[in-house]
Amino acid sequence: MAASSKKWVLGVIVLAVLVPLLQPVFPDVVSNYRLFLISTMIIAAIAVLGLNLLTGFNGQFSLGHGAFYAVGAYTAAILMDKLNVPYWATIPAAAIVCFIVGYLFGLPALKLEGHYLALATFALALAVPQILKYKWLEGLTGGVQGIVLMKPEVPFGLPLSEDQWLYYFCLLVMIVLFWGAANMLNSRSGRAMMAIRDQYMAADTMGIDTALYKTVTFGISAAYTGIAGALSACAIAFVAPDSFGIFLSIKFLIGLVVGGIGSLFGSVLGGIFYVLVDNSAQSLTQFIRNDLGLPFDLSAYTVFGVLLIAIIYLMPMGIAGGLYMAYRKLRGARA
Repeated sequence: MAASSKKWVLGVIVLAVLVPLLQPVFPDVVSNYRLFLISTMIIAAIAVLGLNLLTGFNGQFSLGHGAFYAVGAYTAAILMDKLNVPYWATIPAAAIVCFIVGYLFGLPALKLEGHYLALATFALALAVPQILKYKWLEGLTGGVQGIVLMKPEVPFGLPLSEDQWLYYFCLLVMIVLFWGAANMLNSRSGRAMMAIRDQYMAADTMGIDTALYKTVTFGISAAYTGIAGALSACAIAFVAPDSFGIFLSIKFLIGLVVGGIGSLFGSVLGGIFYVLVDNSAQSLTQFIRNDLGLPFDLSAYTVFGVLLIAIIYLMPMGIAGGLYMAYRKLRGARA
C-alpha cells in the first residue's frame, strides 16, 4: 500500500473513532439510532468483503453467502443463549464454524464453475433457512420464533451507551478483518488466488494447487461472512430464519457490484450503499409522493432498482472504480 493510501486510511480510522465522541456536541446528528445504523453498515461491509474475497479476488461466483451469514448468526446466538458464552468470544467461534462449513461446501464445488456454482450456492441459500426451522432443531434454534438475546453491555465501566460501544466493537473487528485481508492479498497466497481468477489453466500449469486455494478461499470467505452474521446477532439481539432469506444473498451481491468487484474499498462502499438504500428507499418514496406531490406510487424496491441501474450505467466498475477514474482524470487535467 502506498504511503499516501496509508495516510488516507489512518485519517478515516481516526475520524471514525471520533464520531461517537461528538454525540454530546451534536446529539441530533450523532444520535444512538444513527450510530446503530453505521454499525449495520460496518457489518454489511464485512459480509460484502467476504463475498469479494471469493468472487472479486478468486473468481468463484456465489449466490449463497446469506447462508454463511445465517450460520454465523446462529452460532453466536446459540452460544450466548444456551451456554452463556460472552458475545466477544462468539466471533472467533462463528469464524471457525463457518470456515469449516465453507471449506466442506467448497470441496464438491470444485467440480462446478460459473453459473453451475452459482446455482449450487443459490440452493444452499434456499435450504439453510428451512433447515433452521426443522422441528428436530427447534430446541436449539428456536424454530420459526428464533432466539431473543441481550444486547452487549458496556465493559470496564466505560462512559458509553450500548450503541456507542457496539459501534466501537464492530469498528475494531472491521479494522482487524480488513487489515488481515489486505495482508493476505499482498502475500504469495493472495497473488495465487488472483492468478486463479485471471488465468485458471495458466495458474495450474505454473504449479499452483488450484484445488487447495479454491477450497481454502471458500472457507475464508465464509468465515468473514459468518463473523458479520455473528456481529449482526449481537447488534440486533435477535435471530430468526426468515431474516436470512435468499434476498439477503442478493443484497450482498448488489453491494459487491455497486461498491466495486476486486476492491477492498469497494466492499466498504457496497456495505454502506445497500444498508443506506435499504433503510431510506421507503422514506424516499413517501417524500416523492407526499412532499413533492408527484403522482408516482412507487415501492421501495422500485427506487432500489432505479438507483442500482443508474449507478451501474454511470459507473460500470462500481463506485470505487468510478471514483478512481474520476481521480485519474482530475489528476491528468491538473498535470
